Amino acid sequence: MRFQTQLVPARLIRRYKRFLADCRLEDGTEVVAHCANPGSMMGLADEGMKIWLEPNDDPKKKLNYGWRLVDHENGHFTGVDTSLPNKAVRAALEAREIAGLEGYTTVRPEVKYGTNSRIDFLLTENGLPDAYVEVKSVTLSRETGLAEFPDSVTARGAKHLGELAKVARAGHRAVLLYLVQRTDCTHVTMAADIDPTYAAAHAAATEAGVETLCIATHITPQAVTIAGPLVLGRPTR
Repeated sequence: MRFQTQLVPARLIRRYKRFLADCRLEDGTEVVAHCANPGSMMGLADEGMKIWLEPNDDPKKKLNYGWRLVDHENGHFTGVDTSLPNKAVRAALEAREIAGLEGYTTVRPEVKYGTNSRIDFLLTENGLPDAYVEVKSVTLSRETGLAEFPDSVTARGAKHLGELAKVARAGHRAVLLYLVQRTDCTHVTMAADIDPTYAAAHAAATEAGVETLCIATHITPQAVTIAGPLVLGRPTR
């Protein structure tokens, strides 16, 4: 998924009220950017970090910039916009580029299911069980090469796992797709110390037949695209 507008580099001054960030452009101008990320953004919102903003001239938007990337200045990037994963995953599903889900030709987003829930994508195909796919954006990394989810307590995420478990027990495919919006990780695990309830719900969902896919991304200031699979579990030493 290519960014609609060319991104511009900046330095983070501070993130506040969850969805706002004061930033300094390269010419010294200070601007306020929208931060489309409700999580804690642990390790990604430190003062002085190099970031990339997407300008816009949409009169319907209150702010003229959106915060899209953290540049770790070592060749690696993290995508902080939690709306991007669904767009990237949808494009990959429709192009049949995700291993294990490439057999489905019909991709329906935001379908109601369970108890007052919506599944990110419902995949259907003649001769195949329906596949309910829930997408989660992963940006936390506290250990070199290891991505973790979640970065804050998520009761909503635990609820989704319970709904997916019911789907699996009913004989459908239930798939939890962790899209890792970092280019510096090879493994993915649950951050049980941050949200033990979520980690337990993931274990219970797996026991019920819910599948877990961990997918990497290619990230540049031009685009975020789907890459290959990542390993679920901590790397062995």
